[in-house]
Amino acid sequence: MQKYDLIVIGSGPAGQRAAIQGAKCGRSVAVVEQREIVGGACVNTGTIPSKTIREAVLHLSGYQYQGIYGINYHVKEKISIADLGFRVNQVIKTEVDVTQAQLARNGIEVIYARASFLDPMHVRVENARGQSDLEAPIILIATGTKPAASRAVPINGRNIINSDQILNMPEIPKTFIVVGGGVIGVEYTCMFAILGSRVILVEKRPRLLEFADQEMVEALSYNLRDHRVTMRLNEEVASVEEAPGGGVVANLKSNKRIAGDALLYAVGRHGNVDDLNLGAAGLEADERGRIAVDENYRTKVPNIFAAGDVIGFPSLASVSMEQGRIAAARAFGLQIESNRATYPYGIYTIPEISFIGKTEEQLTEEDAPYEVGLAYYRETARGQIRGDTTGRLKLIFHRETRELLGVHIIGEGASELLHIGQAVMILKGTVNYFVDTVFNYPTLAECYKMAAFNGINKLTRI
Repeated sequence: MQKYDLIVIGSGPAGQRAAIQGAKCGRSVAVVEQREIVGGACVNTGTIPSKTIREAVLHLSGYQYQGIYGINYHVKEKISIADLGFRVNQVIKTEVDVTQAQLARNGIEVIYARASFLDPMHVRVENARGQSDLEAPIILIATGTKPAASRAVPINGRNIINSDQILNMPEIPKTFIVVGGGVIGVEYTCMFAILGSRVILVEKRPRLLEFADQEMVEALSYNLRDHRVTMRLNEEVASVEEAPGGGVVANLKSNKRIAGDALLYAVGRHGNVDDLNLGAAGLEADERGRIAVDENYRTKVPNIFAAGDVIGFPSLASVSMEQGRIAAARAFGLQIESNRATYPYGIYTIPEISFIGKTEEQLTEEDAPYEVGLAYYRETARGQIRGDTTGRLKLIFHRETRELLGVHIIGEGASELLHIGQAVMILKGTVNYFVDTVFNYPTLAECYKMAAFNGINKLTRI
């Protein structure tokens, strides 16, 4: 039986960072990965492929320059699924190589096998070559998630697909039904709308992306409608069937029928816990495969930790990395501090949305005295140069102390631009910082200064 100080199950963002942190603490670490390749869903089927597809869509469609050269401008006239997959495969290979190199450089052993608990300190690993047992005083579960399934939606991997199977479609559908108005569903809705598909988005809630600022979601919704997206909100799919002559029909609970060439089912994800034999370790998962943890990412079994998407919201790769690092550090007695209130969110819609801190809806509910400053990309020279006239940046700050409470951005580059506001928030800065700071010209960062002046001018009028 092979013994380690730490066994990490899963090599995605949480597992990778947990393993490296354990190695930095001078401990022997093994990573068990069920796939024959490292990186988890993030690198192989989720975050990296979807963002790479998005980048390919933006480039090949010429979308970002159509405001300058006209709506008929394209880098490539007829874009195929193969065009998208070509770039995805390149990026995945590079990311896998980088991850393997980082694990090897830190002396971490990677075992490609399926893991299951024998008890709280022992794990059995099985692959085509046989099985063996591992032992460690600390075990971390970072198995991530898989697309949720529904009996009402018969996934066939061809024209009725989940988000892992986007590149399995034979061609870009002329009409595309997307079921699910969460992050994944809305991101792919945007991509295929830009590719020219008529997208029908079905969401059972009254609005998209309920955790995001309403104004930003309204701006995104306007952009979606402008690209011929039909949004069926407050609607739920009762069943899905293949049409006799080809294509797909979605039957809604309201007795509506929607026809399309293909359907993407993107209603949530489920924790990868089915093979873990959690009961042998004294653990269980909820109905969505999520494992409960405390503020240190420790499960109810003291020596077993869990991090990443398998523990639920917010299910962001960036946050999963931090959770894995913190979990491993605290397992070995290091008191690493990390403020969850300052974690940024990036939603790679078109245009992308990124934010940090409180929304107006949250502050209104808290009866907090706040003011808002707004700036628009179209009012900056860089916005005009880039041809992005849809973007905007919102600063929310305390009306009395002027402390920054939230930053919300929609527009290309939003997820990069956000980090300026994030730094100010973490350092407890005020909106005055942006007034007194000189930004490069021409840049989109100038939006911070413009939004700050806009908000402060409102205070002056009051």
